[in-house]
Amino acid sequence: MHLEDYFDFLAPNDIRLKGTRIGIETILYDFIHRSQSPEEIANTYPSLTLEQVYATITYYLHKKEEVSNYLTEWLEWGDRMRAEQAKNPTPAMLKLREIRKKYGTARNYLEAKRHGLT
Repeated sequence: MHLEDYFDFLAPNDIRLKGTRIGIETILYDFIHRSQSPEEIANTYPSLTLEQVYATITYYLHKKEEVSNYLTEWLEWGDRMRAEQAKNPTPAMLKLREIRKKYGTARNYLEAKRHGLT
């Protein structure tokens, strides 16, 4: 088996673990930025095997520059999407912001709702 056989290369910016909807960025973010062990990552995502997690890490180590660029683009895209959402919030987001402003936390809101204070 070749290392690439573990992945579905759907697009240059979309590499997923074969048979799952999980992108390599998810595993690598947990591994690199959250310092989680392969075992912790495999336990977090029940649809993944430990072998798939190790294959993703090995793929990253084998093609470090290419995958690092992939991850950088993924992080930058996420930042752009969050900024866009902040500028153009959906009605649901506006409602959630209103609740947070009035009650502070979801727990406070639920408690107020339980007591008929909303």
